[in-house]
This record gives sequence, C-alpha cells and structure tokens, in this order.
Amino acid sequence: MFRSLSSYNYRLWFIGALVSNIGAWMQSTAQSWVVLTVLTDNDAVAVGITMALQFGPQLLLVPITGLIADRFDRRKILMLTQSALMLLGVGLGLLLLLGHAELWHLYVFALLLGIVNALDGPARQTFVSDLVDEHNMSNAVALNSASFNAARMIGPALAGLLIVVIGSGWVFIVNAATFLAVLFALYKLRTSELRTHPRAPRQRGQLAEGFRYVRSRPDLLVIFIIVFIMGAFGMNFPIFASTMAVELGGDAGSYGLLSSILAIGSLTGALLAARRDRARMRVIIGAVGLFAVAAFVASVMPTFWTFAAALIFIGFATVTMLTTANAFVQTTSDAAVRGRVMALYMAVLMGGAPFGAPIVGGIANAWGPRWALAAAGVAALLACVFALTWAVMARNLRVQLHPDSRWRLVVTHAGRTLPVSSIVPEDFSEQIAFTSPISLPALSGQKRRTRPAGADDVSPAKARAGESAERA
Repeated sequence: MFRSLSSYNYRLWFIGALVSNIGAWMQSTAQSWVVLTVLTDNDAVAVGITMALQFGPQLLLVPITGLIADRFDRRKILMLTQSALMLLGVGLGLLLLLGHAELWHLYVFALLLGIVNALDGPARQTFVSDLVDEHNMSNAVALNSASFNAARMIGPALAGLLIVVIGSGWVFIVNAATFLAVLFALYKLRTSELRTHPRAPRQRGQLAEGFRYVRSRPDLLVIFIIVFIMGAFGMNFPIFASTMAVELGGDAGSYGLLSSILAIGSLTGALLAARRDRARMRVIIGAVGLFAVAAFVASVMPTFWTFAAALIFIGFATVTMLTTANAFVQTTSDAAVRGRVMALYMAVLMGGAPFGAPIVGGIANAWGPRWALAAAGVAALLACVFALTWAVMARNLRVQLHPDSRWRLVVTHAGRTLPVSSIVPEDFSEQIAFTSPISLPALSGQKRRTRPAGADDVSPAKARAGESAERA
C-alpha cells in the first residue's frame, strides 16, 4: 500500500504536500463559512458563485496550462504557483483581520486562486510521474489522494476550532504558513533522481494535441463525462455540509466536523485504491453507483449523527471514483501529452462547478439542502447508467448463466459459446471486459486443445466437421 514512500523524493514530496493540504482545507472551510454566515445571511447561491469563480479558470485556461506542464520544468512551475497561493492566503487573511473584507473581495480572491490553481493543477498531478517509476505510478497517485483526504479529515475540524477561538482571518494566515513545507520539499528534492518527461515541441498545433488525443480514446471520453457530471452536481460538499449543518442546528464547529467525517470515508477509499495494482473502469462505474445510493440515503437522514454516518459512504464513493479515474487517465496516456490530458481532466473535474454549483445552491435555497442532495444522487445515477450502457455496447457484453451452476452469472462477449472465465482466469476476464482500451481480437471461444492419441487417424475434413459440430 505504501510502496512509493520508499523513494526519497516521493517521501519528501508526500510530507510537504500533506502539510500544505491541511492548510488548503482549512482555508476552503473558512472561506465557505465566511461567505455563508459573515458576508451574507445564509446565502447558498453566494457560496456556489464563489466555487464557480474558483474553479472556472480550470475550464477556460485548459489549452495553455496543460501545454505549460508538458513543456517546462514541473518542479519550477510548482515553486512559482505555490508561492503565489501563499501570497493570496496572506492577502485575504489580512483583509479579514483588518475588518475590510466584503463579498466582492472574496469573489476576486476566489477568481485569482482559480487562475493560479489552473496552472498548478496539471503540473502537480503529472509531477508524480517525475518522482516514481511507471510501475508505482498508480500507487503514488492513490497515496497523493490519501494525503489530500487525510488533510481533509484534519483541516476542516481545525478550521472550525480556530474560527470559534481566534477568528476566520487567522485561518488564512495559518494556511499561508503551511505552503512553506511544500516549498521546502521542492527545494530539497534530489534533482538528479527526477525522471525526465518528453517536452512538448515548439510548433503549431500543440495546444490542441491533448484534445485530439482524448477524442481518439473512447474510454477516456466516458471517464471525462462521468467526472464532469460528478464535479458539477455531486461534489458540492461545501454547499451540502454547510447548509445541512445549519438545517440540523449546528454552527461552524459542526460544519468543520461534518467535513472531517466526510474525509474518513475519503481516506479509506484512497488507501484501498493504493492497494490495487492498476486502475479499472469497473471500479469507477461501481463507485458512481454507490455515490448515488449514499446521496439518496443522506438526504433523508433525520439527525446530525445519522447524516454524518451517511457522509462517510459519500466520501468513500467519491474518492474511489476520483482516485481510480485519475490513475486510469495518467497510466494509460502517452507520456508526451500527459500534461495536456491531465489539464483536460482537471478542467472537466473543476470546470463542472461553475455550471452545477449555482444550480445546486439554488435548489438548496428554494427547497432545502435535502433536495440538493437528492439532485446529486439523480445526477450520479444517470452517470452510472450511461457508463454501464457504454460498457455493454462498446464491449458487446452480455450476462449469461454459468454452465456449471444455474445460479451463477458471468459477463462475457456476445458470440462466444463459452464464458470468458473458461478461457482465461476469472479475475483477468473481468479486466478484459471492462478496461481494455481497444477492441478485442475475434476469438473462437475455444481453448487451445492438444491433439488426443490417435488423432492422426482422423482426416482434416472430419476434424473440421467435428470442431464445427462441437462449436454449434
């Protein structure tokens, strides 16, 4: 599960990123709470607009940010972007401490944070491939997610405590200080041990190369559609947690506690993903279906603690889906365009928020947060059905009874007379059915057989007739 930590460079990066992520979650929690309760009167739409401004640049700047990650030194890019994020945290914290903060200030800072994160995201995601070898990349991606969600478990609760004790302005200052950890880690990396990646050439057409590559990969297109739907309607956790905290009679501490409880499931999902040898499409589809069920259940929970319990499953499903999708995209993409593909992935993930967050916030304002959660469940259910339909149609799959058991079902390809499990091991047959990025070659559905004794006495014509009868 933790094999990537054997690398000095990755271990150093992991520790620095963990500290920085804790600060980032503290700031995110404080920002949503300030907008909801300090600068407005429980206006969920304002929270949605803030999220839209913060994530919108991911969508608008995607052609440029991905090319930058593919063309320049990712370590230097991260040192610049992390420094800029630190300065923005200091600026917003000072505005709040001095009592000059207004709603439009939060909007401006959210937009600036979005622009810097649009540059930071592709470089940070693909920097993993510079720290570990190809064999450990999926594990390193999952551990990055575990770090992110461990920070989610600590940061919001700590932010809720600090907001009550010393005020929200200091939360932004503390977040700025945490960036020193990741900057120190980047500075102390052994540059001689970093893997080099192919640099994008300086020629026409490179901005659109990532789009062309993704368009040629139907499996990636399906993942991007799933991620967009979930990012737009399903992953509006600041809206869900803050409005449900108010609905259930809570305060800032309750909001922070809900965010931390959500991270319990998220961390579990990330660690289980780290145990898998590679990312599979069927795991993504199953996680989206689980999210739909968990969202419906959470929307009808009557008390704070029952709602918190349902959030664990929401967090687990979300991070399982995101971690597996991220690893699938990175490990199956060509290294020469990986930065641009990941920029598209981040744009689709974060760019869904400007479209969906105001809608979800409007539903919460008009009908209450429970209906907003139910809407997220409906969106996830549609995404799951879409992905399953694609898997069946694109792979030409069917479900049939196993010949040895009338109660056992197997998934196989239409036209085969034997279940896939009788041709190859069952675990590998599932990988073929759901993760193969190209069409499978036509198979006769028969095992390769050795010729029995006396087979030389059978004429080739009779042998072919016998094989045809056996297939029939």
